[in-house]
Amino acid sequence: MPNNVIQFQSHLAPIIKKFIEERRACGYKYLEGALMLRRFDRFLSGKVLIPNELPKSIVLQWLVKQVHESGATHKHRISAVRQLAIFMVKLGYVAYVPPDKLGTKTRSSFSPRILTYAEIQKILQAVDQLRPSPTAPMKHIIMPELFRLLYYCGFRIGELLNLRVQDVDFSQGAITVINGKFGKDRLVPPSIMLMKRLQAYAAHLEDRSPVAYFFPSPSNGPWSHEAIYQLFRKLILQCGISHGGRGKGPRVHDIRHAFCVHAILRWCREGADLNTKLSLLATYLGHQNLTGTQKYLHFTAELFPDLVLRMDSNFGDVIPRRVQK
Repeated sequence: MPNNVIQFQSHLAPIIKKFIEERRACGYKYLEGALMLRRFDRFLSGKVLIPNELPKSIVLQWLVKQVHESGATHKHRISAVRQLAIFMVKLGYVAYVPPDKLGTKTRSSFSPRILTYAEIQKILQAVDQLRPSPTAPMKHIIMPELFRLLYYCGFRIGELLNLRVQDVDFSQGAITVINGKFGKDRLVPPSIMLMKRLQAYAAHLEDRSPVAYFFPSPSNGPWSHEAIYQLFRKLILQCGISHGGRGKGPRVHDIRHAFCVHAILRWCREGADLNTKLSLLATYLGHQNLTGTQKYLHFTAELFPDLVLRMDSNFGDVIPRRVQK
């Protein structure tokens, strides 16, 4: 998102723009941070302040936790202004840097709803039955392939929405994720059968520009996250899969979690070397390290304690033991 799309109008506008440019020059997308600083800029626009200064009183006014604000959002606001203030001090300006530990301590709310294999199959059957509509005439062709990539390859939804025609190499049987999470590129090799489906899909859309979106929206741009989420909600309702309410899921991202847990479960049953498999899975998923991948061991242990007990002699302490209450 270029800076000229987000308009800044306060007395700190030039500095905020320069700060965002520096963050992106370092390889960060800095999309959410830029939007948060736009909110801060609007807050500053109503204040009478000395040019190029960020006083403590103003920062503390901005950082007061709102009544209905989550702890995570509050921490995000603090982080965005703190980074900006540090940048200003580095440039020689007067700015109050809020303490790093300021804000409400929050526990991780990460609690994915691991869809079962049967539920995944119901969702795929439902998406195969989609019909075209006047507003989305290609939906029935696009979504079956998109949802299969979500589950069978564990893609993040944003990676698929940003996928371009040139990123899918049918000759090599691989998909390239460009500038994924953590700013990393990676190769993902789908199964032969899945690549054949994608090849038939691409042929149906005929000749397109290499930079065109592989899964184009009706406007030929990318589909929005909201559109995919709304479709997902309709699909699980149709499949009789209960939803726990806002923030509880199942969410679209939970399809990726299902892919991971189902893969580990399959390896356990096959007696595979989990240490080796987890390293491969981390690379396949685009994780920075094994920490993000190992959490799926805990989910597997919680969901299938009997399996873990049976496999304990083979895997030792690789799969975490169930906590006794």
